[in-house]
Amino acid sequence: MAEASTPVVHTGLRRNALGVPGIVFLVLAAVAPLTGAIVVTSLAIALGNGGGMAASYAIVAVVLLLFAVGYAQMSRKLVNAGGFYAFVVRGLGPTGGLVAGFIATMGYNFFVAGAIGTSGFFFQIVLADLIGLDVHWYVWGLLSIAAAFFFARRGIDFSAKLLGIALVLEILILLIFDIAVLFRTGYAIEAFSMEAITTGSIGVGLLLAATGFLGFEATALFGEEARNPLKTIPRATYLAIAAIGLIHAVTTWAVVSALGVAQAQDTALEHLAGGDLLMALSQEYLGGFMTTVMLVLLLVSLFAALLAFHNAATRYLFALGRARVLPATLGSTLENGVPQNAALANAIFAAVVAGLFALSGLDPITSLVPTMIGFGTLCILVLQLLAAFSIVAHFRKARDPRWMSTFVAPGLGLLGLVWIVGMAIANFPILAGSDAAIVGMLPLLLVVALIGGVGYAYYLRRRRPEVYAGLTTDLEKVEPAAEEGVPTP
Repeated sequence: MAEASTPVVHTGLRRNALGVPGIVFLVLAAVAPLTGAIVVTSLAIALGNGGGMAASYAIVAVVLLLFAVGYAQMSRKLVNAGGFYAFVVRGLGPTGGLVAGFIATMGYNFFVAGAIGTSGFFFQIVLADLIGLDVHWYVWGLLSIAAAFFFARRGIDFSAKLLGIALVLEILILLIFDIAVLFRTGYAIEAFSMEAITTGSIGVGLLLAATGFLGFEATALFGEEARNPLKTIPRATYLAIAAIGLIHAVTTWAVVSALGVAQAQDTALEHLAGGDLLMALSQEYLGGFMTTVMLVLLLVSLFAALLAFHNAATRYLFALGRARVLPATLGSTLENGVPQNAALANAIFAAVVAGLFALSGLDPITSLVPTMIGFGTLCILVLQLLAAFSIVAHFRKARDPRWMSTFVAPGLGLLGLVWIVGMAIANFPILAGSDAAIVGMLPLLLVVALIGGVGYAYYLRRRRPEVYAGLTTDLEKVEPAAEEGVPTP
């Protein structure tokens, strides 16, 4: 009698699936330029430094590019689906890596849950207004996460192509608006004067500008799926940060120029409750038809961001599952390299959390979105900070002689991120968009992640030493130096 064959368990992501453009598409889709212009930029002009907000985006871009210098050096030494979690393991050890892994997993999963609320809410109001189809927001949100799971299951290269199309459409409509302002009004150079930059609260302006770059850190997550990751990941990172900064800065410059630099903050405050600042300007500069197109593309942008963050959350779950920190089933993949179990876990978690808010009859924009996306944003900012510190620590422990690229530049980026995270915690109600007491307490979950990570590391070291040791050796299994024709740094 023939023995039953043991089922093959795949634990590898699909190699050589992404080039620089594909990774940039995945990152910029998470940034959601059109959504950022409509929601974040309008909020930042109103509550931040008004007419000087374009400069705030440029300043944050410089900070992140400095950080990216060290990030690029680390990316040439380490490629892992755990992204910044893997960076922290390398720089601060397994215990620090567990803390970072818990923060990353919590942040990205919360973000996807909140994105269901954002997507569902805008699908409901926009489609009800345009075609009279009034369906509850949770139905739209559920359809969105189901579609995101289906597309993610097709493979990361398919997601990249889909997101590339969405991204081109988003940027195209913003470019049309920017050109219309340029030819009708012109761009006001005084938007970059010291008087404009220091208007209102520059601290809040820089904080909200930093949220406009969320997602750039995902370049490292796709290293195992990239072609020649030693070169692809650093290039994609530089390109993504520069592109995000350019898109946000130019569009914001166009907005404040159209409003008048001196009047920009007051006008934005008048539109704050309705959240319709860019739409009002679009109506004036582009007309009714193009404004309707912009509304439709907003829905595309929201779904693209949901899909991008779903892919990112999936890879953190996959990496921790493969390292056996989380259930090992999360670390398995389909034959096409898709971590389906991790994707399913994220989709179910996000759908259930959003569903609980829906069953409670709560408005998604005033409840689900502030708690999930607000705290998810804080988690990702803290993750960036931990990675920045880990990069500096790693190269100093290694006594790397390249001081400018491994200490000075990333050190300056680290200082900038320390300030941004400090502002995020101090101004969390603004970051989350809610002053509810329960929302204000959410940053305490970071303390829970810290205690949980340290405690779990102690448990693993004492009771499951092979898993604890595997947190480091798992990184070595995917070292890029083994690639044919690639020299060891």
